Amino acid sequence: MSQTAQTVSEDGIIASVSGPVVTARDLDARMNDVVYVGDEGLMGEVIEIEGDTTTIQVYEETSGISPGEPVENTGEPLSVDLGPGLLDTIYDGVQRPLDVLEDKMGSPYLDRGVDAPGIELDTEWEFEPEVEEGDVVEAGDVVGVVEETITIDHKVMVPPDYEGGEVVAVESGSFTVEETVVELDNGEEIQMRQEWPVREARPTVEKKTPRTPLVSGQRILDGLFPIAKGGTAAIPGPFGSGKTVTQHQLAKYADADIIIYVGCGERGNEMTEVIDDFPELEDPSTGNPLMARTSLIANTSNMPVAARESCVYTGITIAEFYRDMGYDVALMADSTSRWAEAMREISSRLEEMPGEEGYPAYLAARLSQFYERAGYFENVNGTEGSVSAIGAVSPPGGDFSEPVTQNTLRIVKTFWALDADLAERRHFPSINWNESYSLYKDQLDPWFQDEVADDWPEKRQWAVDVLDEETELQEIVQLVGKDALPEDQQLTLEVARYLREAYLQQNAFHPVDTYCPPEKTYLMLTTIQTFNDEAFDALEAGVPVDEIIDIDAAPNINRIGVQEDYEAYVDELKSEITEQLRSLY
Repeated sequence: MSQTAQTVSEDGIIASVSGPVVTARDLDARMNDVVYVGDEGLMGEVIEIEGDTTTIQVYEETSGISPGEPVENTGEPLSVDLGPGLLDTIYDGVQRPLDVLEDKMGSPYLDRGVDAPGIELDTEWEFEPEVEEGDVVEAGDVVGVVEETITIDHKVMVPPDYEGGEVVAVESGSFTVEETVVELDNGEEIQMRQEWPVREARPTVEKKTPRTPLVSGQRILDGLFPIAKGGTAAIPGPFGSGKTVTQHQLAKYADADIIIYVGCGERGNEMTEVIDDFPELEDPSTGNPLMARTSLIANTSNMPVAARESCVYTGITIAEFYRDMGYDVALMADSTSRWAEAMREISSRLEEMPGEEGYPAYLAARLSQFYERAGYFENVNGTEGSVSAIGAVSPPGGDFSEPVTQNTLRIVKTFWALDADLAERRHFPSINWNESYSLYKDQLDPWFQDEVADDWPEKRQWAVDVLDEETELQEIVQLVGKDALPEDQQLTLEVARYLREAYLQQNAFHPVDTYCPPEKTYLMLTTIQTFNDEAFDALEAGVPVDEIIDIDAAPNINRIGVQEDYEAYVDELKSEITEQLRSLY
């Protein structure tokens, strides 16, 4: 939206109301204009225009409004306020700060029609200019810095829709976000606050191939199915399989500079847990509060469905804003199924032709529009930044063949499939290693080889091969029992058991095991491989498999995850395993 856009007020009249969908007559509007509906001024967005009938999706509860009430058009698309103050804040789906609304209402229960700007307009920020009079700046260039939180420096940029020019005046000191800090020779004035339409991607120079992993500290993700900085991932799974905890772990420990957490139609108690937990959590990388680099968008399942549709776009627009500053941003959307259900409800009220399972025909296109805004980019100001999009999917009954999961799989390049059977066996994170995959492995392997170990890809492939062999053997075991297998296959099952229990399982609530750096992930794998190699040597030398399995050192493999001083522990354990097995022959 241009900074000079004029606010128009063309009134129409409500013709009909069907849940969140309202039709108005005689409203002079364009697609995606924001309108205020009814006497209470409920916020909505134009989604269809046919003759003099305009269809609006309303972002608030519509009970009580009736035909004949006025509709007022703003003439502007749904936009978000961008500027210092976005972090350490909790918003609803259309970027209204919940703490500000609570203060306005004097109650945690929000009235309809209440509004508040996305960032505080009265707060003064200490602005340090990075340009001088006479400098020439273009759209996207950084003109100054504000310390937004203890962790993040906010870079004040020339808005993307400005022409740019020569700086004729620049100020330093304390300013509100609406005061001019830099003036250009063409009359353009730069403030700390920008507005941007949520459905429009912010401009960049080039989308690049990502080469750096988004290290999460979760062994199964970093070790077997890594995601790149600027990558896309889906976490589908049935209820209770651990989607939300997995996203919480990523939000807490992923090595992104900024976290945007979008609670899109999830249960209220889950969002309450996030809102209670995050302000008290310590950022493992800086020691500062985690909220200092986090922005939460809370849109629970009992809130109006139309706001679900907007909250995903609100989140990705805020993410792009920080990407333009050169930061790596991780966006968690929990869950995109609720977003798709909102689209389905609005589509059915519009009487559109339904697609598969009642979802609108444009479901795949909307999912693509969201995920395609992720990526590793060269920004217009010369910096590089990334947006990684990680979406949870909640397929009904855990059926991965349903449309939202299938369409998401066509778009994303990392698939972390959660499994109800693993969750029932208390194997967490309950990510099924047979169904999951990552298409980023080849482009990320050079980083792991440089930063962790030369043989990282070989070790990972060995683990995958053993787990694949175990899956095949388990089918035979169910038919004839474990004792009927040859000894070498019995030993393979034992090695696979250690891979499952020591390596793939991880305790999110243990102070040490909750985060596992890649170096520790690698050492755990090498320890299990040491046991494998020495055990097969002993088997070839004629030692019975029962004696090999029974050595005292082997169960200590399961304890590596909880060791703080893991390097010394692993060295000692490898020596013990080797010594004990070689003493058998």
